[in-house]
Amino acid sequence: MPRDSTAKRVRRTKAEQRAETLEQILDAAEYLFSIDGLHGVTLRDVALRVGVHTTLLHYYFEDKRSLFEAVFARRAGLTSGRRIEALDRYAAEAGDRPTVEGALHAFLDTDLDLYIEGGELLMTYATFCARVSNMPEGAELMDVHFDPVVLKLVSILKRAMPGTPEEDIFWGYHFVTGALMNTFARTGRIDRLSGGLCHSDDFPAVKARMARFMAAGFLALKG
Repeated sequence: MPRDSTAKRVRRTKAEQRAETLEQILDAAEYLFSIDGLHGVTLRDVALRVGVHTTLLHYYFEDKRSLFEAVFARRAGLTSGRRIEALDRYAAEAGDRPTVEGALHAFLDTDLDLYIEGGELLMTYATFCARVSNMPEGAELMDVHFDPVVLKLVSILKRAMPGTPEEDIFWGYHFVTGALMNTFARTGRIDRLSGGLCHSDDFPAVKARMARFMAAGFLALKG
């Protein structure tokens, strides 16, 4: 085998190893941030979970904030992209007659399906989002990564509820996202309250109910 071919193979293998290490760092940070938030986690905590020296993290990330932002961004495009496609598809199918429940199904069900299908790894990202959405640093990233999909939902809701004050539609979205983030947090509280009838990680049960429940709230605001 020519020497240059061997060198290329070695370089590719090193690149793959670096990519694998990066994913391990992001996975570890995502898990820790989902539990303790940005300020409750140190780079040393992440390094210990991965089993590497802290200096290796500085090879990939300037500081903890840049690691936090990378964790957020890694899956944000996946969830927002899927929902934008679902909302575009729903808007095209509904034409001039969109409904509140139809728009909410496209927005909510698509995201819940992502976490149901993705298993615990993606469920951890959902919990991470729930944890950081109520802190300033997380809210800023929500603005950057999720405003386009939220505004697309709002635009469909406006067409589904002509004459409804715009502030009512935004308050309605506020209530929806609050319930969604509470679901993503998976605190176990509903498990205890219901005596085991409900489980906070039962996203299929949430999917079967949330859009219909929230649609009724929007329509109640319409009066």
